[in-house]
Amino acid sequence: GSEYPANTDETILDVSKRNGIEIPHLCFKEGMRPDGNCRVCVVEIEGERALQPSCIRKVTDGMIINTENSRVIHSQKVVIELLQSDVSSEQYDPNSELTHWADKLQVETVRFPSKVQNKHDFSHPAIAVNLDACIQCTRCVRACREEQVNDVIGYAQRGISSEIIFDLDDPMGTSTCVGCGECVQACPTGALMPSNKVGQVVPDKKVDSVCPYCGVGCLLTYNIKDDKILFAEGRDGPANMSRLCVKGRYGFNYVNSDQRLTVPLARKRGVSKDINPEDFDLNNVGNYFEPISWDEAIKRTTEKLEDIMDELERIKQLAGVDKLPKEGSMGENLSYVGTAKAKYQRKHNIQPGSDEWFKLWFAKPGLTGENPMPKRKSK
Repeated sequence: GSEYPANTDETILDVSKRNGIEIPHLCFKEGMRPDGNCRVCVVEIEGERALQPSCIRKVTDGMIINTENSRVIHSQKVVIELLQSDVSSEQYDPNSELTHWADKLQVETVRFPSKVQNKHDFSHPAIAVNLDACIQCTRCVRACREEQVNDVIGYAQRGISSEIIFDLDDPMGTSTCVGCGECVQACPTGALMPSNKVGQVVPDKKVDSVCPYCGVGCLLTYNIKDDKILFAEGRDGPANMSRLCVKGRYGFNYVNSDQRLTVPLARKRGVSKDINPEDFDLNNVGNYFEPISWDEAIKRTTEKLEDIMDELERIKQLAGVDKLPKEGSMGENLSYVGTAKAKYQRKHNIQPGSDEWFKLWFAKPGLTGENPMPKRKSK
Protein backbone atom coordinates (compact mmCIF):
# COMPACT_ATOMS: atom_id res chain seq x y z
CA GLY A 1 0.00 0.00 0.00
CA SER A 2 0.87 3.67 -0.21
CA GLU A 3 0.44 6.66 2.08
CA TYR A 4 -1.38 9.78 0.85
CA PRO A 5 -1.84 13.18 2.49
CA ALA A 6 -5.43 14.37 2.86
CA ASN A 7 -7.49 17.15 4.38
CA THR A 8 -9.99 16.40 7.10
CA ASP A 9 -12.90 17.63 4.95
CA GLU A 10 -12.07 15.26 2.07
CA THR A 11 -13.80 11.97 1.41
CA ILE A 12 -12.06 8.72 0.52
CA LEU A 13 -13.26 9.15 -3.08
CA ASP A 14 -11.86 12.69 -3.21
CA VAL A 15 -8.43 11.52 -2.14
CA SER A 16 -8.56 8.55 -4.51
CA LYS A 17 -9.45 10.71 -7.50
CA ARG A 18 -6.73 13.20 -6.68
CA ASN A 19 -4.12 10.44 -6.61
CA GLY A 20 -5.31 8.52 -9.67
CA ILE A 21 -6.87 5.61 -7.80
CA GLU A 22 -9.98 4.41 -9.61
CA ILE A 23 -13.08 3.55 -7.58
CA PRO A 24 -16.36 2.74 -9.40
CA HIS A 25 -19.20 5.19 -8.66
CA LEU A 26 -22.61 6.08 -10.12
CA CYS A 27 -24.61 8.32 -7.77
CA PHE A 28 -21.59 10.60 -7.23
CA LYS A 29 -20.97 13.51 -9.62
CA GLU A 30 -18.41 16.28 -9.35
CA GLY A 31 -20.00 19.54 -8.19
CA MET A 32 -23.00 17.87 -6.53
CA ARG A 33 -23.65 16.93 -2.94
CA PRO A 34 -22.62 13.27 -2.46
CA ASP A 35 -25.55 11.02 -1.58
CA GLY A 36 -24.05 7.56 -1.09
CA ASN A 37 -27.14 5.64 -2.21
CA CYS A 38 -25.86 3.45 -5.07
CA ARG A 39 -23.20 1.63 -2.98
CA VAL A 40 -21.03 0.99 -6.04
CA CYS A 41 -18.10 2.91 -4.52
CA VAL A 42 -17.76 0.79 -1.34
CA VAL A 43 -14.30 0.19 0.13
CA GLU A 44 -12.95 -1.74 3.09
CA ILE A 45 -11.64 0.17 6.11
CA GLU A 46 -9.40 -1.74 8.49
CA GLY A 47 -11.09 -2.33 11.85
CA GLU A 48 -14.65 -1.87 10.53
CA ARG A 49 -17.01 -4.76 9.87
CA ALA A 50 -19.07 -3.33 7.01
CA LEU A 51 -17.89 -1.91 3.72
CA GLN A 52 -18.26 1.87 3.50
CA PRO A 53 -19.32 4.14 0.62
CA SER A 54 -16.21 6.12 -0.27
CA CYS A 55 -18.14 9.12 -1.67
CA ILE A 56 -19.48 10.18 1.74
CA ARG A 57 -16.98 8.72 4.21
CA LYS A 58 -14.49 11.35 5.42
CA VAL A 59 -10.85 10.40 5.90
CA THR A 60 -9.16 10.37 9.30
CA ASP A 61 -5.52 10.33 10.27
CA GLY A 62 -4.02 6.84 10.06
CA MET A 63 -7.02 5.33 8.27
CA ILE A 64 -6.10 2.14 6.35
CA ILE A 65 -8.28 1.61 3.28
CA ASN A 66 -8.43 -1.25 0.81
CA THR A 67 -10.00 -0.33 -2.54
CA GLU A 68 -9.49 -3.53 -4.54
CA ASN A 69 -9.36 -6.71 -2.47
CA SER A 70 -11.63 -9.64 -3.39
CA ARG A 71 -14.33 -8.64 -0.91
CA VAL A 72 -14.55 -5.10 -2.26
CA ILE A 73 -14.53 -6.15 -5.92
CA HIS A 74 -17.16 -8.84 -5.30
CA SER A 75 -19.48 -6.36 -3.59
CA GLN A 76 -19.06 -3.77 -6.37
CA LYS A 77 -19.82 -6.38 -9.05
CA VAL A 78 -22.95 -7.58 -7.25
CA VAL A 79 -24.26 -4.02 -6.94
CA ILE A 80 -23.65 -3.40 -10.65
CA GLU A 81 -25.42 -6.67 -11.46
CA LEU A 82 -28.42 -5.71 -9.31
CA LEU A 83 -28.68 -2.33 -11.03
CA GLN A 84 -28.44 -3.93 -14.46
CA SER A 85 -31.32 -6.28 -13.59
CA ASP A 86 -33.63 -3.27 -13.21
CA VAL A 87 -32.85 -1.60 -16.53
CA SER A 88 -33.68 -2.67 -20.06
CA SER A 89 -31.17 -3.76 -22.65
CA GLU A 90 -31.94 -0.64 -24.71
CA GLN A 91 -28.90 1.65 -24.89
CA TYR A 92 -30.07 5.27 -24.77
CA ASP A 93 -26.68 6.78 -23.99
CA PRO A 94 -23.56 5.51 -25.77
CA ASN A 95 -21.55 6.90 -22.86
CA SER A 96 -23.61 5.22 -20.15
CA GLU A 97 -21.65 5.11 -16.90
CA LEU A 98 -23.46 1.92 -15.85
CA THR A 99 -22.25 0.16 -18.99
CA HIS A 100 -18.76 1.58 -18.50
CA TRP A 101 -18.37 0.18 -14.98
CA ALA A 102 -20.02 -3.11 -15.92
CA ASP A 103 -17.41 -3.56 -18.64
CA LYS A 104 -14.64 -2.43 -16.33
CA LEU A 105 -15.62 -4.93 -13.64
CA GLN A 106 -16.40 -7.60 -16.26
CA VAL A 107 -20.03 -8.08 -15.23
CA GLU A 108 -21.29 -10.12 -18.17
CA THR A 109 -24.43 -11.89 -16.91
CA VAL A 110 -27.38 -10.89 -14.74
CA ARG A 111 -28.65 -13.58 -12.40
CA PHE A 112 -31.37 -11.64 -10.58
CA PRO A 113 -35.08 -11.26 -11.43
CA SER A 114 -35.80 -8.20 -13.51
CA LYS A 115 -38.21 -5.38 -12.67
CA VAL A 116 -37.88 -2.83 -15.43
CA GLN A 117 -39.95 0.39 -15.33
CA ASN A 118 -41.41 0.36 -18.82
CA LYS A 119 -42.32 4.03 -18.63
CA HIS A 120 -41.54 6.59 -21.35
CA ASP A 121 -42.41 10.26 -21.64
CA PHE A 122 -41.83 12.28 -24.82
CA SER A 123 -44.12 15.19 -23.95
CA HIS A 124 -41.24 17.65 -23.51
CA PRO A 125 -39.94 19.27 -26.73
CA ALA A 126 -36.28 19.04 -25.67
CA ILE A 127 -35.97 16.12 -23.22
CA ALA A 128 -36.84 12.44 -23.63
CA VAL A 129 -37.64 10.40 -20.50
CA ASN A 130 -36.97 6.65 -20.55
CA LEU A 131 -37.35 5.30 -17.02
CA ASP A 132 -36.48 1.78 -18.17
CA ALA A 133 -32.87 3.02 -17.96
CA CYS A 134 -33.26 4.65 -14.54
CA ILE A 135 -31.18 3.32 -11.62
CA GLN A 136 -32.67 5.85 -9.15
CA CYS A 137 -29.31 7.36 -8.27
CA THR A 138 -31.12 10.70 -7.63
CA ARG A 139 -28.54 12.72 -9.53
CA CYS A 140 -31.36 14.32 -11.52
CA VAL A 141 -33.23 15.13 -8.30
CA ARG A 142 -30.19 16.85 -6.80
CA ALA A 143 -29.45 18.68 -10.06
CA CYS A 144 -33.00 20.06 -10.25
CA ARG A 145 -33.57 20.71 -6.56
CA GLU A 146 -30.15 21.70 -5.24
CA GLU A 147 -28.19 23.00 -8.22
CA GLN A 148 -30.87 24.74 -10.32
CA VAL A 149 -33.30 25.19 -7.38
CA ASN A 150 -36.33 24.41 -9.55
CA ASP A 151 -37.57 21.43 -7.51
CA VAL A 152 -39.53 19.88 -10.37
CA ILE A 153 -38.07 16.37 -10.18
CA GLY A 154 -38.93 14.28 -7.13
CA TYR A 155 -38.73 10.75 -5.75
CA ALA A 156 -42.07 9.03 -5.13
CA GLN A 157 -43.48 5.73 -3.79
CA ARG A 158 -41.60 3.22 -1.64
CA GLY A 159 -39.61 0.01 -2.06
CA ILE A 160 -39.79 -1.67 -5.46
CA SER A 161 -42.43 0.87 -6.55
CA SER A 162 -40.08 3.85 -6.10
CA GLU A 163 -39.80 6.08 -9.15
CA ILE A 164 -38.67 9.46 -10.41
CA ILE A 165 -41.57 11.86 -11.07
CA PHE A 166 -42.13 15.44 -12.24
CA ASP A 167 -44.19 17.67 -9.96
CA LEU A 168 -47.21 15.57 -8.89
CA ASP A 169 -46.44 12.75 -11.34
CA ASP A 170 -47.26 14.99 -14.30
CA PRO A 171 -45.92 14.51 -17.82
CA MET A 172 -42.64 16.37 -18.08
CA GLY A 173 -43.95 18.55 -20.90
CA THR A 174 -46.84 19.89 -18.77
CA SER A 175 -44.85 20.15 -15.54
CA THR A 176 -43.16 23.31 -14.26
CA CYS A 177 -39.87 22.22 -15.87
CA VAL A 178 -38.00 25.23 -17.31
CA GLY A 179 -36.02 23.08 -19.76
CA CYS A 180 -32.54 23.92 -18.44
CA GLY A 181 -31.44 20.33 -19.12
CA GLU A 182 -29.30 20.06 -16.00
CA CYS A 183 -30.97 16.70 -15.24
CA VAL A 184 -29.98 15.41 -18.69
CA GLN A 185 -26.35 16.29 -18.08
CA ALA A 186 -26.49 14.70 -14.63
CA CYS A 187 -28.07 11.38 -15.66
CA PRO A 188 -25.49 8.55 -15.82
CA THR A 189 -27.51 6.02 -17.83
CA GLY A 190 -29.54 7.86 -20.49
CA ALA A 191 -32.87 7.75 -18.66
CA LEU A 192 -32.98 11.49 -19.39
CA MET A 193 -31.63 12.42 -22.80
CA PRO A 194 -32.01 15.11 -25.49
CA SER A 195 -35.14 14.48 -27.56
CA ASN A 196 -35.24 12.95 -31.04
CA LYS A 197 -32.49 10.47 -30.11
CA VAL A 198 -29.70 12.93 -30.97
CA GLY A 199 -27.84 11.81 -27.87
CA GLN A 200 -27.48 8.33 -29.36
CA VAL A 201 -25.54 9.64 -32.33
CA VAL A 202 -21.78 9.50 -31.87
CA PRO A 203 -20.40 12.96 -32.76
CA ASP A 204 -17.55 13.45 -35.21
CA LYS A 205 -15.96 15.99 -32.92
CA LYS A 206 -16.48 18.14 -29.84
CA VAL A 207 -15.89 21.89 -29.99
CA ASP A 208 -15.37 23.95 -26.85
CA SER A 209 -17.05 27.34 -27.06
CA VAL A 210 -18.79 30.11 -25.12
CA CYS A 211 -22.57 30.54 -25.02
CA PRO A 212 -23.53 33.20 -27.64
CA TYR A 213 -26.49 34.63 -25.75
CA CYS A 214 -26.22 36.85 -22.64
CA GLY A 215 -23.02 38.35 -21.24
CA VAL A 216 -22.50 35.87 -18.39
CA GLY A 217 -20.02 33.91 -20.48
CA CYS A 218 -21.01 30.31 -19.73
CA LEU A 219 -18.62 27.74 -21.16
CA LEU A 220 -20.04 24.86 -23.19
CA THR A 221 -19.10 22.09 -25.59
CA TYR A 222 -20.87 21.49 -28.89
CA ASN A 223 -21.18 17.92 -30.17
CA ILE A 224 -20.83 18.07 -33.96
CA LYS A 225 -21.91 15.55 -36.61
CA ASP A 226 -21.64 16.29 -40.36
CA ASP A 227 -20.91 19.95 -39.55
CA LYS A 228 -24.19 20.28 -37.63
CA ILE A 229 -24.65 20.69 -33.88
CA LEU A 230 -26.27 17.64 -32.30
CA PHE A 231 -26.45 18.89 -28.72
CA ALA A 232 -24.61 21.09 -26.23
CA GLU A 233 -23.12 20.25 -22.85
CA GLY A 234 -22.10 22.58 -20.06
CA ARG A 235 -18.36 22.96 -19.49
CA ASP A 236 -16.76 23.89 -16.20
CA GLY A 237 -15.98 27.58 -16.00
CA PRO A 238 -15.95 30.40 -13.43
CA ALA A 239 -19.30 31.74 -14.64
CA ASN A 240 -21.38 28.57 -14.86
CA MET A 241 -19.63 25.61 -13.17
CA SER A 242 -20.78 23.33 -16.04
CA ARG A 243 -24.40 24.54 -15.87
CA LEU A 244 -26.46 26.05 -18.67
CA CYS A 245 -29.87 27.65 -19.08
CA VAL A 246 -32.45 26.56 -21.66
CA LYS A 247 -31.09 28.94 -24.32
CA GLY A 248 -27.48 27.91 -23.87
CA ARG A 249 -28.27 24.19 -23.94
CA TYR A 250 -30.94 24.06 -26.65
CA GLY A 251 -30.91 27.38 -28.50
CA PHE A 252 -28.48 26.54 -31.30
CA ASN A 253 -30.83 25.71 -34.21
CA TYR A 254 -30.21 29.13 -35.73
CA VAL A 255 -26.69 28.00 -36.69
CA ASN A 256 -28.03 25.64 -39.37
CA SER A 257 -31.18 27.60 -40.19
CA ASP A 258 -32.00 28.20 -43.86
CA GLN A 259 -32.89 31.78 -42.90
CA ARG A 260 -29.48 32.56 -41.43
CA LEU A 261 -27.57 35.28 -43.30
CA THR A 262 -24.22 34.00 -44.56
CA VAL A 263 -23.46 36.77 -47.10
CA PRO A 264 -24.18 40.54 -47.09
CA LEU A 265 -27.47 41.58 -48.66
CA ALA A 266 -28.33 44.89 -50.30
CA ARG A 267 -31.77 46.23 -51.10
CA LYS A 268 -32.67 45.79 -54.75
CA ARG A 269 -33.13 48.86 -56.88
CA GLY A 270 -36.71 50.05 -56.89
CA VAL A 271 -37.66 48.26 -53.67
CA SER A 272 -39.22 50.60 -51.13
CA LYS A 273 -37.73 50.98 -47.68
CA ASP A 274 -41.26 51.01 -46.24
CA ILE A 275 -41.53 47.25 -45.62
CA ASN A 276 -44.18 45.95 -43.24
CA PRO A 277 -42.46 43.35 -40.99
CA GLU A 278 -45.71 41.40 -40.72
CA ASP A 279 -45.85 40.97 -44.50
CA PHE A 280 -42.15 40.24 -44.93
CA ASP A 281 -41.59 36.74 -46.30
CA LEU A 282 -38.41 35.29 -44.78
CA ASN A 283 -38.54 32.40 -47.22
CA ASN A 284 -38.33 34.79 -50.18
CA VAL A 285 -35.72 37.32 -49.11
CA GLY A 286 -34.57 37.48 -52.73
CA ASN A 287 -37.69 39.52 -53.56
CA TYR A 288 -36.28 42.42 -51.57
CA PHE A 289 -32.52 41.95 -51.36
CA GLU A 290 -29.68 40.68 -53.47
CA PRO A 291 -26.40 39.16 -52.29
CA ILE A 292 -23.23 41.22 -52.65
CA SER A 293 -19.59 40.59 -51.81
CA TRP A 294 -18.03 41.66 -48.52
CA ASP A 295 -15.83 44.14 -50.40
CA GLU A 296 -18.89 45.70 -52.01
CA ALA A 297 -20.70 45.84 -48.65
CA ILE A 298 -17.77 47.61 -47.01
CA LYS A 299 -17.49 50.00 -49.97
CA ARG A 300 -21.20 50.95 -49.82
CA THR A 301 -21.09 51.41 -46.05
CA THR A 302 -18.02 53.66 -46.36
CA GLU A 303 -19.70 55.75 -49.05
CA LYS A 304 -22.80 56.25 -46.91
CA LEU A 305 -20.70 57.36 -43.92
CA GLU A 306 -18.81 59.79 -46.16
CA ASP A 307 -22.12 61.19 -47.44
CA ILE A 308 -23.21 61.81 -43.83
CA MET A 309 -19.95 63.63 -43.10
CA ASP A 310 -20.28 65.69 -46.29
CA GLU A 311 -23.84 66.65 -45.35
CA LEU A 312 -22.70 67.69 -41.90
CA GLU A 313 -19.95 69.82 -43.42
CA ARG A 314 -22.49 71.48 -45.74
CA ILE A 315 -24.78 72.23 -42.81
CA LYS A 316 -21.87 73.92 -41.03
CA GLN A 317 -20.99 76.04 -44.07
CA LEU A 318 -24.55 77.12 -44.83
CA ALA A 319 -25.21 77.85 -41.18
CA GLY A 320 -22.16 80.07 -40.91
CA VAL A 321 -20.20 77.80 -38.61
CA ASP A 322 -16.57 77.63 -39.71
CA LYS A 323 -15.78 74.50 -37.76
CA LEU A 324 -17.00 72.41 -34.89
CA PRO A 325 -14.71 71.54 -31.98
CA LYS A 326 -12.41 68.61 -32.70
CA GLU A 327 -13.11 67.03 -29.36
CA GLY A 328 -16.84 66.77 -30.09
CA SER A 329 -18.18 63.48 -31.41
CA MET A 330 -20.28 63.28 -34.57
CA GLY A 331 -23.33 62.76 -32.36
CA GLU A 332 -22.59 65.89 -30.32
CA ASN A 333 -22.05 67.98 -33.45
CA LEU A 334 -25.27 66.74 -35.06
CA SER A 335 -27.07 67.45 -31.80
CA TYR A 336 -25.79 71.05 -31.85
CA VAL A 337 -26.94 71.53 -35.45
CA GLY A 338 -30.31 69.94 -34.61
CA THR A 339 -30.83 72.32 -31.69
CA ALA A 340 -30.20 75.33 -33.90
CA LYS A 341 -32.61 73.93 -36.48
CA ALA A 342 -35.36 73.61 -33.86
CA LYS A 343 -34.86 77.24 -32.77
CA TYR A 344 -35.05 78.35 -36.40
CA GLN A 345 -38.29 76.39 -36.92
CA ARG A 346 -39.91 78.00 -33.90
CA LYS A 347 -38.83 81.51 -34.92
CA HIS A 348 -40.30 81.17 -38.42
CA ASN A 349 -43.35 79.19 -37.28
CA ILE A 350 -42.37 76.09 -39.27
CA GLN A 351 -44.14 72.91 -38.20
CA PRO A 352 -41.86 70.07 -36.93
CA GLY A 353 -41.46 67.43 -39.60
CA SER A 354 -41.96 69.93 -42.42
CA ASP A 355 -39.28 70.22 -45.08
CA GLU A 356 -39.73 74.01 -45.27
CA TRP A 357 -36.63 74.62 -43.16
CA PHE A 358 -34.64 72.42 -45.54
CA LYS A 359 -35.76 74.51 -48.53
CA LEU A 360 -34.80 77.74 -46.80
CA TRP A 361 -31.37 76.44 -45.82
CA PHE A 362 -30.36 74.34 -48.79
CA ALA A 363 -32.36 75.49 -51.81
CA LYS A 364 -29.61 77.96 -52.74
CA PRO A 365 -26.05 76.86 -51.97
CA GLY A 366 -24.09 79.83 -50.69
CA LEU A 367 -27.15 81.29 -48.94
CA THR A 368 -26.30 84.79 -47.67
CA GLY A 369 -29.53 85.56 -45.86
CA GLU A 370 -30.27 85.27 -42.17
CA ASN A 371 -27.88 82.96 -40.37
CA PRO A 372 -30.04 80.44 -38.45
CA MET A 373 -27.08 79.08 -36.51
CA PRO A 374 -26.26 81.04 -33.35
CA LYS A 375 -22.59 81.49 -32.68
CA ARG A 376 -21.26 79.05 -30.12
CA LYS A 377 -19.85 80.76 -27.10
CA SER A 378 -16.24 79.83 -26.52
CA LYS A 379 -15.48 78.29 -23.15
